[in-house]
Amino acid sequence: MKYVRKAILYLVLGLIALIMLLPFYMMFVMSSLTTNEIYSFPPHIWFGSSLVKNFHTMMGQIDIVKAFINSCIISISYTFLCLLFCSMGGYAFATYDFPGKNKLFATLLGTMMIPFTAGIIPWFMMMSKFGWINSYQALIIPNCANAFGIFWMRQYCQNNVPISLREAAKIDGCSEWTIFFRVISPILIPAYSALGIMQFVNTWNDFMQPLLILRKPSMQTLPLALKSMVSDRGNDYGAIMLASTCAVLPLLAAFLCASKFFMSGLTSGAVKE
Repeated sequence: MKYVRKAILYLVLGLIALIMLLPFYMMFVMSSLTTNEIYSFPPHIWFGSSLVKNFHTMMGQIDIVKAFINSCIISISYTFLCLLFCSMGGYAFATYDFPGKNKLFATLLGTMMIPFTAGIIPWFMMMSKFGWINSYQALIIPNCANAFGIFWMRQYCQNNVPISLREAAKIDGCSEWTIFFRVISPILIPAYSALGIMQFVNTWNDFMQPLLILRKPSMQTLPLALKSMVSDRGNDYGAIMLASTCAVLPLLAAFLCASKFFMSGLTSGAVKE
């Protein structure tokens, strides 16, 4: 009976995994088909012979290499700064005692309840006042120390960073900066991986903010480039699926490379024992 339950469990989990992977597989398949083949019935479930044609069509409609580089610049820069500032903030809330600490942290968590759309107009007005229209810093700097990231790192620090380790480093004469970067940061690698993947994916897929800020075609990110391929006069969906595949593959590669640390960070940093 035990083995039957285990077999059923594996079967259900395998079915769920198959359902989740099916859209990605069909996207890869459609990237090698023509528009007529995509709309045909029954649908094609294997790769076609139009991959090269779709590639030339895609390259003729958008500069995907430039868009890819732009997305990398924004996403990597934002993720790096987010991990730096959020880990500092989370470590400070988990380690130090200062006046108003609990009230400040409660206020920080309260900002997570504000809908994203409610801040779009004030954010755009501020970026316009700063003269950051058509600049990447408008997409990198404003939210790099966000409430969720600080909360995430605080929880991980509380559960996985012993106070005795910091005290031992201070006895050895280490400064606060040395303690953080040489002693604490290596312990935070699983939390860095989990938070980094989440923030990287969110920034990579962001459409609204780049749409409002980036007016020059040469500064477009991948989501904006994909949007420019859609028109009212007819679309080459094979080329669009190929461009979507090019946009998704870096995310899949990043997750696979950091999946071990990602799962460790999810289980260790998000739950307080």
